[in-house]
Amino acid sequence: MKSLWKRLHQLGDRLHLPNLPEWLCGILALVLILRIPTFFEPYNYGDEMIYLTLGQGVRQGLVLYEELHDNKPPLLYLTAAAAGSLFWFKAILAAWSIFTIILFYKLAKKLFEKNTGAQKLSTLIFALLTTIPLFEGTTVNSELFMIGFTIWALLILLGQKLTKKNLFWAGVLLGIGTLFKVPAAFDAPVIILYWVITKGLSKWKEILNNSLILVVGFATPLVLSFVYFFLAGAGGEYIRAAFMQNVGYLSSFRPGDVRKPFFVRNGPLLLRAFVVFAGTGIVYFFRRKLSGKFILFSVWLLLALFAITLSERPYPHYFIQAIAPVSFFLAMLFSEKNREQSLSVIPLAIAFLVPVFFRFYLYPTTTYYLRFINFATGRVSREEYFKSFDAQTGRNYRIAEFLVNSSTPNDRVFVWDPASPTIYALSRRLPPVKYTVPYHVADYTSTSEIALLIAENPPKFIILTSGNPLPEIAPLIKKKYLLIQQIDNADIYVRRQFK
Repeated sequence: MKSLWKRLHQLGDRLHLPNLPEWLCGILALVLILRIPTFFEPYNYGDEMIYLTLGQGVRQGLVLYEELHDNKPPLLYLTAAAAGSLFWFKAILAAWSIFTIILFYKLAKKLFEKNTGAQKLSTLIFALLTTIPLFEGTTVNSELFMIGFTIWALLILLGQKLTKKNLFWAGVLLGIGTLFKVPAAFDAPVIILYWVITKGLSKWKEILNNSLILVVGFATPLVLSFVYFFLAGAGGEYIRAAFMQNVGYLSSFRPGDVRKPFFVRNGPLLLRAFVVFAGTGIVYFFRRKLSGKFILFSVWLLLALFAITLSERPYPHYFIQAIAPVSFFLAMLFSEKNREQSLSVIPLAIAFLVPVFFRFYLYPTTTYYLRFINFATGRVSREEYFKSFDAQTGRNYRIAEFLVNSSTPNDRVFVWDPASPTIYALSRRLPPVKYTVPYHVADYTSTSEIALLIAENPPKFIILTSGNPLPEIAPLIKKKYLLIQQIDNADIYVRRQFK
């Protein structure tokens, strides 16, 4: 074993790789092992399927937001385009996760300079919580990408001299994180508040100058993205879809409050903002009795929790944005022997209250891995394994196979079913309209409008499933289409007259 480690270190030196401690290499190996099942998952998870569908659109030259719609900034779709398939999408995530854990370790080493136990424990906790299914660490989501950029930026800002160059590039990294998902923008003020609390208001000129450079760096990738989409003719759609439409998330889980007065409707949001303000004020008041790292973790956690709860939606992957400060606080709780060990209970209690109060969904971890072991050892078939993710998985694969065999990549198909993005992603076929899933139609347009668009540009195939009626296109189907195939509960219609 020692000779193996020696050879690996020699190889790392030749490739100019960072000299990582053996315990960290063990954690990274564990993460890769835990991610093995992700490479064998079926095309199933809704968000991943939307990302891959939009990525396929990018590969075919379509303009995001104008010709294909979703409500996130573009970098996740570009990542999906680079991947081209679910396997490579998962592989990119695995590689980025490894890189993020290394960055986290370097930040932990900087913050817990004399406490190797805290370095190891915080890194292990962070690695596990961003990998296992509990917080959807096995799925490709924006949070897993954006936290890497936040950690990278903080590593630059805390680990090097604050030159204009370092400030600017740290801001750029935070801006890139925001182009994966907008709530990442709430990580940007963390370092500014940290400067205010640790340096004091007497250093306001220095803080202001540094903050301005940081903001310029932060704005640079966002401005470049605006310029690109405006030149592509989709600037307005980009701003509306990736930024403005997300405002609706603030009350999306309380639709009955939309007609209420502003302060009533946004009362919970304003209350959470007050908690952040009050918490930061308390940290500032006791700043002389607190260490720099405790101050940093507190501010970071408060802003992350605010970002997590913006929409009040109970999706576990939102919590990934707070995993880093939570991991640091847990390391303090279990490895340090001072007053801050006891104080760390307070922010941890607040953090753990969030998923309880908002009733976050639970994704079982043990079941996920046992299910894969049964598949890998041949106890269940591939079909049974896929079906354990969703009862309609087999149907979706058969529909996709039919489309691949009966159409070309340039042919448009229209699927009306909650699993439509899965079928688009599997078959690598695109819809004739910009919306890929029925709930987008319900949120941003109407079925009558979709029917008009389909009539203007009839796709080669229309696929309707029982339980998901779309009567608005019944006249079009009767006039121009023929029922050619039935797969389970799906009726597949082919266009009679081709252009």
